[in-house]
Amino acid sequence: SEPLAWPPVSATAASLLEEAADLLVLHRDFAAALEKCEAGCDSLGPGSGPGRCLFIASSAEVKCSLCVVGIQALAEMNRWREVLSWVLQYYHVPEHLPPKVLELCILLYSKVREPQVMLEVGSSWLRHQPNKSLPEYGALLELYLLHVLLPLGRFEGAEELVRGCDAFDSEQQLAFLGTICESRCQWTQREEMHLAAEEKREAATETILGALSQKLLTMLTLLRRALRSMSSHFYLLPYKKMLLATFLLYLVVVRLDPASPTSLPFIYKLVQLFRQAWAAVFSPIHRRPVQD
Repeated sequence: SEPLAWPPVSATAASLLEEAADLLVLHRDFAAALEKCEAGCDSLGPGSGPGRCLFIASSAEVKCSLCVVGIQALAEMNRWREVLSWVLQYYHVPEHLPPKVLELCILLYSKVREPQVMLEVGSSWLRHQPNKSLPEYGALLELYLLHVLLPLGRFEGAEELVRGCDAFDSEQQLAFLGTICESRCQWTQREEMHLAAEEKREAATETILGALSQKLLTMLTLLRRALRSMSSHFYLLPYKKMLLATFLLYLVVVRLDPASPTSLPFIYKLVQLFRQAWAAVFSPIHRRPVQD
């Protein structure tokens, strides 16, 4: 018997898949490859007629392959943040993701150190009852454990999944539980080391701040003593005599004639006042003012 030909829509998607693969691998034109993948996914629709089951199977395979090429193109363009939302626009819910697409998403977000992106998606897919009968279920559960749950410290959830997985026999369950226990111990050790380092940094910071505070307190004490000494010194200045000397200088310079004989007593008195002020300012504090 002659092999059944693909329906026209599926054939179009398969052609676009081939073009997208060539653009990705041979020409390294990632943007054009992504456009071909989007066009191929948009062209796929529900089949009809006697070959509907075969059409659905072939369309699912082509669609999965288109998404795989699209994921690789997005990753090459460093647009990995868009991968999950881009895939879900064609599959709508995480439970319907093909195993190969889910595997690529887990590996991609694990590589870029963003495993939390796949936390809810992977959990929904693994807990979906129809997916548990797939042959890839055990491998995906192991991948989810090693690249999502354990790096995030979700040990209780990991143990629950392993114990409830029928795809693992008792030996495999024990092996995975041992891996989870070892990862938990390593996680605890890292947390203790991190806590000890934080406490050490805080103690060092407190020591430095304490030393700086002590130095600042000493400087403020010395400054207070200096200001007190200066203030006590200034209190001893003969302000009245200084004001009188300034006033006499004003009279001599502005209102009197220094060459006139009548101005000599005022000039003599001014000189005496300036001598007394000079001695009070520039002599030691305990020295008595100069007497007339």
